[in-house]
Amino acid sequence: MTAHSSDTPAATAQADDASGVAAEPKTRVGLVRLVRRYPTITIGGTLVIAIILMAIFAPFLGTSDPTAISTRMRTREPSAQFWFGTDMLGRDIYSRVLYGARVSLIVGFSVAILASVFGLAIGLIAGYIRAADAIIMRVMDGIMSIPSILLAVALMALTRGSVGNVILAITIAEIPRVSRLVRGVVLSLREQPYVDAAVAAGTRTPMIIVKHILPNTLAPIIVQATYICASAMLTEAILSFIGAGTPPIIPSWGNIMAEGRALWQVKFYIVLIPAIFLSVTVLAVNLLGDGLRDALDPRLAKQF
Repeated sequence: MTAHSSDTPAATAQADDASGVAAEPKTRVGLVRLVRRYPTITIGGTLVIAIILMAIFAPFLGTSDPTAISTRMRTREPSAQFWFGTDMLGRDIYSRVLYGARVSLIVGFSVAILASVFGLAIGLIAGYIRAADAIIMRVMDGIMSIPSILLAVALMALTRGSVGNVILAITIAEIPRVSRLVRGVVLSLREQPYVDAAVAAGTRTPMIIVKHILPNTLAPIIVQATYICASAMLTEAILSFIGAGTPPIIPSWGNIMAEGRALWQVKFYIVLIPAIFLSVTVLAVNLLGDGLRDALDPRLAKQF
């Protein structure tokens, strides 16, 4: 039996090439549509990735030891030798700013993850189990009645300054906000017909929470986590600025600004440069959060 021409190796290769050429434009079109549809995700995500890469590869970006003191080089203006100038101890501000990004990112991401996990667990329990709701949420309300920065300062006063303790203090201050968000979502979800059907079928409470409630709380949690990350970075900088955060020996944006405030009127760049980096980072995370909110909210999402 004679084979059709379309089954020949040459024809098959041509078909594969055609499908590959067709798939590539579709991928490009889909990417362009995604960028146009959610520009805040693109801008915020690009900036966040750039800052993360800057922090990771700081040793390879022309930096020196951020803690090295040189009294001969004190308060030098920005120049080709010192791109961002030097502080009152002769330390290179460029190196300190790049290494300081590590502290802010570690604190921001760690607080976002920890607060989201613990807040999610508390919110699920409080929102679904009516008997536990009153007790748990009154405790959360009591914690929220204290301004987060004051609570963090009080917690730091009980411990020694370190990055781990800063993360712990800020996390405790942020958990109630996550738990209230999750509780509100769970209160509406537990009245849905599919939850009633699961209860009628004899499904146990833990399985209902894990299978039916938890997946529907992930979208708002992801969005909230980005705002917590940005807030944690600002709180860490505030704590370090007032001397209640990371030790001065650790380069962080808050410490750099705290050390340069005495010379603000004559050497403003010592405070201005780390402040710009902090502002851009917080702005990038907030833009990413806004974009994720638009993308994950079913009321705002549209078909491409």
